[in-house]
Amino acid sequence: MSELFDEVNEDVRREQLKKLWDRYSVFIVASALLIIAAVGGWRGYQYLEAKKAAEAGAAFDKAIELSEQNKHAEAEAAFNSLAATAPSGYRMLARLRAAAEVASSDPQAAVKLYEDISTDRSADTLEQELAKVRAAGLLLETTSYPNMLQRLEPEAAPEAAFRHTARELLALSAWRANDTTAARKWLDLIANDAETPPGLRSRTEALQALLPPVAKS
Repeated sequence: MSELFDEVNEDVRREQLKKLWDRYSVFIVASALLIIAAVGGWRGYQYLEAKKAAEAGAAFDKAIELSEQNKHAEAEAAFNSLAATAPSGYRMLARLRAAAEVASSDPQAAVKLYEDISTDRSADTLEQELAKVRAAGLLLETTSYPNMLQRLEPEAAPEAAFRHTARELLALSAWRANDTTAARKWLDLIANDAETPPGLRSRTEALQALLPPVAKS
């Protein structure tokens, strides 16, 4: 008797499933096709993005080669092209390199390019800070210490990524302005920072030797 009930139940389940399939089969098949299409589209997108990144990387390396060959105009054009068309990871790097190429012939124009990057919200914090430091470096010999201080004081803070370069530029600018107090302040910060690179520490010691001795009280 139990076997009979099992067969009846099985027939009922099959009938219910058939009715569900007849009613919803179109939606089930459509959903499955949409999932397949979505997965295929995502895979295709990943492939295209990887291909673009590889092409941009090769073009970036080629632009660097042009720069190393002192073909600055060609390198600038190549970096500008990347800045306009490359995937986002390369665009800002290309703009920074293009500004560096411009600096070889027109430092003031390069300063403007770096300043544009430093205020561009699409650039990340490190890129903005690097652009500020590079712009200040180009202005070292033509601008005043107060201007350099305004530009670089935030970048010379204890946790700033480019503090070593910023402090060196500020020390040099103060020294050029005969502001020995300010120069000594920045040199002391460099000397007392355990993470100061060895080369910069050596340059700091050389500059300190040029300063007049501290007056004794």
